[in-house]
Amino acid sequence: MTGGVEVRRATVEDVEAVIPLFDAYRQFYGQPANLAAVRGFLFDRFRRGESTLLLAEDAARSALGFAQLFPTFSSVALARAFVLNDLFVGTAHRRQGVGQALLHAAVAFCRENRAVRVTLSTQTTNAAAHALYTANGWAPQTEYQVYTLKL
Repeated sequence: MTGGVEVRRATVEDVEAVIPLFDAYRQFYGQPANLAAVRGFLFDRFRRGESTLLLAEDAARSALGFAQLFPTFSSVALARAFVLNDLFVGTAHRRQGVGQALLHAAVAFCRENRAVRVTLSTQTTNAAAHALYTANGWAPQTEYQVYTLKL
């Protein structure tokens, strides 16, 4: 536990505690509240083993934030990589080291799984996230142009 924050790998039993945070995360990105859809999405990820969910808790085991990693692979490096797809800290717990603890746990998980890299993206306007990532040694990617095709 660091600074009163413990980060651990969540289990399916933790989904109900994560749902409100995950829904708030989606709302931060302009999506409407939908607890039922969030529940289904998270249970599907666990059932299919498609992601790793890290949960930040305080000493009373209250959920403070989460990070979700999805595995991928680098064909060039012939190795595993991860996408840190989601990271969110509840508004009442920001600027208390929770985001940093989640980042450190995510990187440790990736290293333990012999990944060659972990990538993330955030909105260009999310200054708080930019500051957190930069302060923790992350750098904007400048070697490749990233394209997206919305389906």
